[in-house]
Amino acid sequence: MTASIGATIMVGASAMPALAQDLLGQPTPGAGGIALQPAASPLKHDAIWFHDVILLPVITVISLFVLGLLIWVAVRYNKKANPVPAKWSHNTLIEVIWTIVPVVILLVIAIFSFRLLYKYEAMPEPDLTVKVTGNQWNWGYEYPDQAVPEYISNMLPEDEAQARNVPYRLAADEAMVVPVGKTVRLLITASDVIHSLALPAFGLKTDAVPGRTNETWFNAERTGVYYGQCSELCGVDHAFMPIEIRVVTEAEFAAWVASRGGSMTAAADAEAAAAAEAAAAEAAPAADATSEAAPDAATTEPAATPAAAQ
Repeated sequence: MTASIGATIMVGASAMPALAQDLLGQPTPGAGGIALQPAASPLKHDAIWFHDVILLPVITVISLFVLGLLIWVAVRYNKKANPVPAKWSHNTLIEVIWTIVPVVILLVIAIFSFRLLYKYEAMPEPDLTVKVTGNQWNWGYEYPDQAVPEYISNMLPEDEAQARNVPYRLAADEAMVVPVGKTVRLLITASDVIHSLALPAFGLKTDAVPGRTNETWFNAERTGVYYGQCSELCGVDHAFMPIEIRVVTEAEFAAWVASRGGSMTAAADAEAAAAAEAAAAEAAPAADATSEAAPDAATTEPAATPAAAQ
C-alpha cells in the first residue's frame, strides 16, 4: 500500500508541470490558470512585472497586517482578557501614522503606474495600422495602408471549432493577421454600442465607442494564434464576440495581403500618385502663363515691321 501511495504521489508530481504550463494566447484550465496569461508583447511584460513585483507584495503585506491586528484585538481586548475597558478615544501619533503611511504607499504605486501608462501612450513609429470596428455582434478589420478592405470576423460554430481542434467561443472564422516583431497600431471604434477590445496576451483592453476612435498598439514577440474577447456588456450576444489574432512571418503576411486584393506598397503608391498630381497641378498654371504670353509677342512683332521698312 505504501508503494502504491508513493507511486501515486510521483505520478501526481510529474503531472503538475503539465497542469501548470500556461497556454500561450488563451486561458489555461486547471491548476495552471492562477496567474495572468503569459506575455507575448513588451507591454504585457511590463504589466506582469507591475502586478507581481509592486501590487502583489503590497496587497499581501497589507492583508497580513490587518489580519494580525484583528487577531491581536480579538485576543487582547475581549471581555474576558480586558474586563475594564479604557476610557481614551484618540491617539494623535497613531492617527498621523495611519494617515501618512497609506499616502506613501499610494505614491509609490503611482510612480510605477504612471511609468506603465506612459509606455502605453508612447507608441513607437507604427509599421502597420489596423482599423477595428465593433458591431453587434462581430468585429470588422480593415488595413488602410495595404488597401485591404474591411472584412467581418464572426465566432466559429461549435462543430467547426471541434473539427479544427480550436477553442470554442474564442476561435473566429476570420482572424486579424499581423506580422511578427512589428509595431501594430489599432484604431478602434464601434458602429452601434460600446464594445471593448481585450487581448490578455498583449496586455490590451480598449473601449470601442461609436463616433470616437481610440488608439492602442502592440508588438507581437512570436508567431502563433492569440485570442481575446469583447469585455463590455454590449447586448444579448456579447459572449459571442471573440477576437482571434494570427501572428505570422513577413512573407506570410505579404502573401495574405495579396490574397485579400491588397498591396504591401499601397500606401507608397498612393503617396507617389498624390505627389504626381500635385506636381501636375503646379505645372498647369505655368503652362497657361506661357500660352498667354505667346499671342502678345505675336501681335507686337508685326507692328514693328512697317517701322523697320520705313
